[in-house]
Amino acid sequence: MQLLTSILTATLLCTCSFLQAQNPDLQQQATAAMKRAGDFYHQQVASHGGYVYFYSLDLEQRWGEGQATKDQIWVQPPGTPTVGLAFLRAYEATGDDDYLQAATAAAEALVYGQLESGGWTNCVDFDPHGARTADYRNGRGRGKNNSSLDDGQTQSAIRLLVAVDKAHDFQHDAIHESAQIALDALLDAQFPNGAFPQVWTGPVEPQPIVPASYPDYDWRTEGRIKEYWNMYTLNDNVCGYVARALIDAHRVYGDERYLDALRKLGDFLILAQMPEPQPGWAQQYNYQMQPIWARKFEPPAIAGDESQEAIETLLLITEATGDPKYVKPISRALAYLDRSRQPDGRLARYYELQTNEPLYMTRSSKQYELTYDDTNLPDHYGWKIESQLKRLSNGFSILRVYEAMQGIDRPKPKWGRNTPVTEDAVQQILADLDEQGRWVSTHDGQRLVGQPKIPLGGEYLSSERFSENLTTLSEYLQTLKKRETVR
Repeated sequence: MQLLTSILTATLLCTCSFLQAQNPDLQQQATAAMKRAGDFYHQQVASHGGYVYFYSLDLEQRWGEGQATKDQIWVQPPGTPTVGLAFLRAYEATGDDDYLQAATAAAEALVYGQLESGGWTNCVDFDPHGARTADYRNGRGRGKNNSSLDDGQTQSAIRLLVAVDKAHDFQHDAIHESAQIALDALLDAQFPNGAFPQVWTGPVEPQPIVPASYPDYDWRTEGRIKEYWNMYTLNDNVCGYVARALIDAHRVYGDERYLDALRKLGDFLILAQMPEPQPGWAQQYNYQMQPIWARKFEPPAIAGDESQEAIETLLLITEATGDPKYVKPISRALAYLDRSRQPDGRLARYYELQTNEPLYMTRSSKQYELTYDDTNLPDHYGWKIESQLKRLSNGFSILRVYEAMQGIDRPKPKWGRNTPVTEDAVQQILADLDEQGRWVSTHDGQRLVGQPKIPLGGEYLSSERFSENLTTLSEYLQTLKKRETVR
C-alpha cells in the first residue's frame, strides 16, 4: 500500500511540475503545426483515404512490403490504421472536424478492403485488376480470402474501425457493420483453448485443450507442418495485438463476449508457457501444444521476443480483467529470461529446446542451417532482441501491489504509461516540420520495416513518424486541457 501511494504521489508531483512549466505560446504553435502536417498528409499523401509505410518526397514512389502503386494502401502497421488512429487522437485533442474526416476516410478505405472471411490481409488494392487484390466482401476484388493476424493486420484495422465507429456515435452504417463483422469473425477464429491462428478463412475447428510440452520426436527433422499458419500462433505479437483489439471493443461496445475472449486468450498464454527448465514461450505450437517450425528460418524453440510479448500481454489482460491469475506465470518467466541474457544484455531470438543454447541460422543460397555460431547471420531477420525485462518487471511489480490492494478504494495503476510530453519534445517536433507540413526523414542505414529500396542518406516521408509526432502533439494538447479542467 505504501509503495502504491509513493508511485501515485511521485506521478502527481511530476505532472504538477510539468504543468507549471507551460509556455502559453507553445499551445498555439503546436495546434498550428498539427493542422499544417495533418492537411498535407491527408490531402497530398493519402490514396483512396489510406496510406503505405514510406514515400519519396515527390510522392511518386511508395513502399509497403515492397513497392506499392497509387492504388494500394497498407493495413499492416505502421500503415493505414496507424495513421487513422493518429488523426483520431488529433480530433479528440482539438475538436477539429478535419481530423475526424481524415480518420473516417482511412476507416472507409479499410471497409473497402475487408475480406469475405471478415478480416484483412496486409494490403488493399483498389485496382480490380491489380496484383494485390483479394476476395473482398464488396465483390470488387479477386484472389485469396486469408484474414491475417500477422503483425497486427486485422487487429489494427479493427481498432481503427471501432474507434471511428464510436466517434460517429455508431451512426456511420458502413463502418459500424464492418466493425461488427470483423469482431464476430475474430471470435470465430479463437480456438477452445483461447489461442488464435496466424490466418483464417472461416471459423476454426475445435481442438483438445492441453498444456505445453516438449516434442517427443526429433524436432530438427520431424514435425514440420506445411500450413503452420493454421496452428496456435504467438509470432509477431499476434496475442498482444488481439488483446488490445478485444480491450478496445469491450470498452466501446460493452459486449461481454470480448472480455470473455480476452480471458480465454490469457488462459491460452498460461497453458502455452513451457515447463521447466525453460518457462518461456515459443513462436508457434501444434494442436498438441508442442513448439513447431514456421518459416525455414523459424525453428521450434523458446523465443526471446515472443516471450517478452507474452509477458506484456498477460499484464494487459490482468489490468483489463482484474484477475490476478494472469500474473502468476510472469515471475518464473522473468527469472528465466534474465538468466538467459547474453553478455551484451540482449536476448537471443531463439533458445534450443531443453539445452537453452542460443540458436541461430546460417544461409547459403536459399538454404538455412541451424548453428550455435552468431558470427555469420542473415541480415533480414532479428536474431538478437533488446531486453525489455526492466520495464516488464516494473509493470509486474505495480500489478502485484494492486493485486494485494483489492477492495481498497484507490485508483488502479496503469503500468507502462508514458511520462508526460515535455516542452523540449514538442519544440523539437515543431522545429523538424518543414514549410510544406512534412516531417522529412533521412535513411541512416537502420533496417526499415518492409525493407524499402531507399539509398543510404536518402530522404523520405514515414507514416510511422507522422503518426508518432501527431500523437505526441495531441497528447500535449490534451494534457493542457486537463490542467484547465483542474483549475
